[in-house]
Amino acid sequence: MLLSRVAALIAVRFEEPAGDGMPLHARLSYEREDPFAVRAKFLAGHEVIATWCFDRQMLAEGLHRPVGEGDVTFRPQWSAGGEAVRVELRDGGGCGAGAVLFVDAQALERFLDMTYAVIPAGAESVDVDAFLEELLAR
Repeated sequence: MLLSRVAALIAVRFEEPAGDGMPLHARLSYEREDPFAVRAKFLAGHEVIATWCFDRQMLAEGLHRPVGEGDVTFRPQWSAGGEAVRVELRDGGGCGAGAVLFVDAQALERFLDMTYAVIPAGAESVDVDAFLEELLAR
């Protein structure tokens, strides 16, 4: 049976500008229909406080080296809880406002391994004909 979707709930820590940390959760999801994207909903309790879409390859590379520019960057980092990935999110408006999150590296790696069971790394593709058909139908 082919998997078409995987999801995981991962604990993250939001770093406030004052240096205090606030625990959150990220609900990560990946779908065969959008093979390049990992979707993240950040939750405070049961409330979704932000939603982002990340490039799966960039997220995987962020486990090992700094990647990204602009609105989203990832880099490996040691934190009080162990090895983590530092995720910096900016609003894109040029004012520098945004958030810094720390995601447990092992939990993120386990989630990415689940995504590779859906579509292996490097095997992603886009159905260009279907994309153009949908685009022209609008």
